[in-house]
Amino acid sequence: MDWEKIGLKMGLEIHQQLDSKSKLFCPCPTELMDTEPDHIIERNLRPTQSELGKFDRAAFEEAMRKLHFHYENYNDGTCLVEADEEPPHPLNREALEIAVTVALLLKMRVVDEFHTMRKQVIDGSNTGGFQRTGLVATDGHLETPRGRVKIENLCLEEDAARRIMETEDGVVFRLDRLGIPLVEITTDPSIRDPNQLRDVAYQIGQILRSTRVKRGLGTIRQDLNISIRDGARVEVKGVQDLDLIPEIVEREVQRQLKLVEISRKLQERSAEVLDEIHDVSGVFRDTESRIISSAESVLAVKLRGFDGIIGTELQPGRRLGTEMADYAKKRGVSGIFHTDELPAYGIGEDEVKELRRELKASDDDAVVLVAHDRDKAEEALREVIRRAEIAIKGVPEETRKALSDGNTQYLRPLPTSSRMYLETDIPLFRIEPEFVERVRDNLPELPSEKKERIMREYGLSDDLASQLVRRNLVEDFESLCRFRVDRTVIASLLAYTLRELRREGHDVDSVDLEDALKLLEDGKVSKDALRDIIASMADEGTAAEEAAGRLNLLLLSQEEVESVIDEIIEANHDMISERGMGAMGPLMGQAMGRLRGRADGQMVNRILREKIQERL
Repeated sequence: MDWEKIGLKMGLEIHQQLDSKSKLFCPCPTELMDTEPDHIIERNLRPTQSELGKFDRAAFEEAMRKLHFHYENYNDGTCLVEADEEPPHPLNREALEIAVTVALLLKMRVVDEFHTMRKQVIDGSNTGGFQRTGLVATDGHLETPRGRVKIENLCLEEDAARRIMETEDGVVFRLDRLGIPLVEITTDPSIRDPNQLRDVAYQIGQILRSTRVKRGLGTIRQDLNISIRDGARVEVKGVQDLDLIPEIVEREVQRQLKLVEISRKLQERSAEVLDEIHDVSGVFRDTESRIISSAESVLAVKLRGFDGIIGTELQPGRRLGTEMADYAKKRGVSGIFHTDELPAYGIGEDEVKELRRELKASDDDAVVLVAHDRDKAEEALREVIRRAEIAIKGVPEETRKALSDGNTQYLRPLPTSSRMYLETDIPLFRIEPEFVERVRDNLPELPSEKKERIMREYGLSDDLASQLVRRNLVEDFESLCRFRVDRTVIASLLAYTLRELRREGHDVDSVDLEDALKLLEDGKVSKDALRDIIASMADEGTAAEEAAGRLNLLLLSQEEVESVIDEIIEANHDMISERGMGAMGPLMGQAMGRLRGRADGQMVNRILREKIQERL
């Protein structure tokens, strides 16, 4: 696509948990619990008006779902602060120091005072109905091959509670994650190319990895802000795979372009959404559709001028009808039916004709059905009506969920500024210049700097150095370099061999690598034998030398190696006579097969070459 022509603008928000000893506003640990909870508390949450008397639209829509929330908590792992039964404790200085470290690495300006704000969140993920957050730094930047990208803000905030399951009347959360410190890093919307967006996400991720942050699934989350000239700003939540970012952007742009096209068609048709819901249960009295026959009622709405539009594909496998269904599902139904896809699902052609007659629908009109109990069906159709009205206008501002195939799914409207207000229980925290300078004097080495240094100091290739940095293995590598062993062997072992063994099911994390490398340093095994020795150590729980002995991988003496090679030479006398030194390759293969890691390859090559030359 011509990104400039369509006016593509993108920004990035990254949320990263910090590896501090305690939570942001209480002394509880920051580790997740895997045992049964000790207590459960229950809450209902509702939106409140801002100082200007306005409701945040995202909070208001969550309230419409009328959900009930259950919170699992522990005697030791959580406290009254997470339960919103006790005022927050003073700000965690360790977390603030990590946040300032990240800010300085991003060349940002640290603020003089940390003001804790309340951000209204009533999806149940915060017991008090709000998340505590505060601005730490502004005005940073990153250099990319496609130009400089501005880092607008870095905030320090609490992570949300952990969603465990959804019940019929609400959601079960666990409070072990609530309050874990995290940084939110926001770029400006000046990014114009999807690959640049991926590069920025990677660079920020690498900077974060050079500081004290948590690792593992769910500890870092990327959100994308995407808009085009005739579209609207959309926030895509929960992007996990950086390589998927360009695909997500392209498909979101495709969706918005299609919605713009649909809006123009509907306006040309003078399309209209009638706010009248009809009970059409009688039409389906004898239906063969199991879904409809088992429902308490069947309700329908007519959409004038929408025929053929609801089935329009917006993203691969997702249509405008899918968007309408996503809105309807927020009211507790499993889905919708519409005439662009009927007859189908057990609904016959005669029933479709009767349905159109019942609603006086012309050939240009579409009809949407919901089969459920009456109240939920009516609420769901109100959402369909709302989404249809939006379709006439164009592209809505939304928060959407990233799907694994690169598509996105509706979550809720975009939040507004009406959800932020000052936290009254926490005093302002002065960030002294001396504190900032002390952090500046102890900044960690950046990943790019670390890569260049280990290439220079240890003679590693670009690939090996990149792998060590990317996988946060540089410290382990430098620690093992005290052994008198080829540095490339150590780097390859950490970057590739151990990963391959893990994939094969070997528990290599419990292996004493120093014990294995000591064997290599002492000349008792060859480098080619390391993989099998480590696998055996992992499986059997034995020491390196014992594993090497059991596998018959301890190095032979030079005399023993020469004896094996002499046997091979005698058995292949005719080949040597015919090929001369051309027999070197086949015989080397036989020798290494016989010796199976019990001799150094260079030594075997040297001895074999000398023996063949003696015969010529």
